[in-house]
Amino acid sequence: MGHLSRLLATLAACSTASLALAQDVQVAVAANFSAPIQAIARDFEQDTGHRLLIATGATGQFYAQIKNGAPFEVFLAADDTTPAKLEKEGDTVAGTRFTYAVGTLALWSAKDGYVDAKGEVLKNNEYKHLSIANPKAAPYGLAATQVLEKLGLTAQVKGKLVEGQNITQAQQFVSSGNAELGFVALSQVYKDGKVTGGSAWIVPAELHDPIRQDAVILAKGKDNAAARALVDYLKGDKAAAVIRSYGYEL
Repeated sequence: MGHLSRLLATLAACSTASLALAQDVQVAVAANFSAPIQAIARDFEQDTGHRLLIATGATGQFYAQIKNGAPFEVFLAADDTTPAKLEKEGDTVAGTRFTYAVGTLALWSAKDGYVDAKGEVLKNNEYKHLSIANPKAAPYGLAATQVLEKLGLTAQVKGKLVEGQNITQAQQFVSSGNAELGFVALSQVYKDGKVTGGSAWIVPAELHDPIRQDAVILAKGKDNAAARALVDYLKGDKAAAVIRSYGYEL
């Protein structure tokens, strides 16, 4: 066998070995993080060979699905309480929970200039519908209700609230025009330092409890090398750059 043939045979063997080691990992991802996880998934697959199978939805709904035996191996929640609860109940791999992002809430309208930089549009009360995510299932929805409470607007907006099952649906109500404005995750309307369409007020963090978003390996991912690799990857610089570009803190 010539030198070139040997080299090609070695390379083929190496690539076959790495493909054999590459695994899929089923990941439950809070809806607010759907754009960043798609970007991270591309890099992760390229860098490790592992592949993410992503489902997005409301954190509270994922909790119920995990308790009912859903096949998820890693959970990226929109809060820190749900993963902590699963950990306490023995549904996670001990010692794997960590905060992968701190979320930012935004009041957003699909119309340019509709939402002012201080959110005075909320107090002006000239809109018919205000969209939020279900506060019982979605941490960003809960944060929205805390903001309204702090601003003394809970009673004023009561008849105007349009509730989405999760933050994606809350944003869709606004983008479709069914609500003039709504509380969304900043990451849904923000990229590389600016709002990508419409107008927004970035809600000051002191108006609601911190949106600490925790990730954890679930019991079903205990023996999956790709699950461990993903959690490690989320702690790295490459993922951090993507996460920050969508307006999250770390």
